[in-house]
Formats: sequence, structure tokens, C-alpha cells
Amino acid sequence: MAVKIRLKRMGKKKQPTYRVVVADSRSPRDGRIIESIGRYDPRQDPSLIEIDGDRALYWLQTGAQPTERAKKLLEINGTWAMFRVAKGEVYTIPATVPEPVEESAEDEEEPPAAAGGEAADDAEPAPNKDAAEEVETAPEDPEPAAEVSPPPAETDSESETEDAK
Repeated sequence: MAVKIRLKRMGKKKQPTYRVVVADSRSPRDGRIIESIGRYDPRQDPSLIEIDGDRALYWLQTGAQPTERAKKLLEINGTWAMFRVAKGEVYTIPATVPEPVEESAEDEEEPPAAAGGEAADDAEPAPNKDAAEEVETAPEDPEPAAEVSPPPAETDSESETEDAK
């Protein structure tokens, strides 16, 4: 039996609301259903989409094929993304986010440990202080380098002038 996830039209004339249902593909649009998994009301200002994600995911994994419109609703609801992850089409890496948090936690732990001993103060904070000084001197270094660069150029031109004489 081919199973589809599709919309069943409800409501009055010219005032449609829909139920998201699981039904046999051979049954009529508003006919017999297997299970109702949600509802959709396009007439509200932000459209109302209520879908039971667990049941929809179950039916998708069982082999139910959503219609075009039902697939769009599942994408908006987020169930379609969960199905693709479960199926293996999309690979997520959850371990990348915690690593930077752990590194920052380690950075915070190091200074108190360094403050505990005098030998640790000499060994560990010195590179941190040097790095801080390098950062501070780095902006100052390009300015003197720019000042130093023109005099060698003038010296070269003076030596060329002396050679020419």
C-alpha cells in the first residue's frame, strides 16, 4: 500500500482549513485517512501550522511520501530537516561548538594557577606579558620602520651619487 502525507480540506465554502493527514494514495482527497498528524490554516495572518513532529517523522521513516504542499509545511515545521538528518543525507557536527568554550575555560583557569606559585609566575605569565607587549609594540614598529625605510633609500642614492662623481 502506498502511503502519502497530504492535506485534507475542511471548513466552509471559501474559508478553507486543512488537516495534515496520512492516507492511502488511492483514497480520495477528503476520504478515508490512516491518521491525522496536524492542521494548517492559511487564512490567519501568520499561517497556522501545527504538525506533530514525532508522528510525522515516524511516517516519513516508514516510507510515506509527502505531497508538494505537505513537504513545504514539514520544512517550515522543521520535521523534514530532522528526517534528512536521521536518514543520513545531512551530516551535523555537534562537537565543534563546545570546543571553543572549553578553550576559553582553560584560558581562565591558567592565570589563577600561575598566581599560586612564584616559579609559575616566571615561566607562564612571561610569554603572555611578552605577547601583550608585542601586540602593543607591533603598531609602533611599522611607524618607525616607515621612518627608517626612507633614510636607507637616501643613503643608497647618496652612495650612487658618490660613485658617479
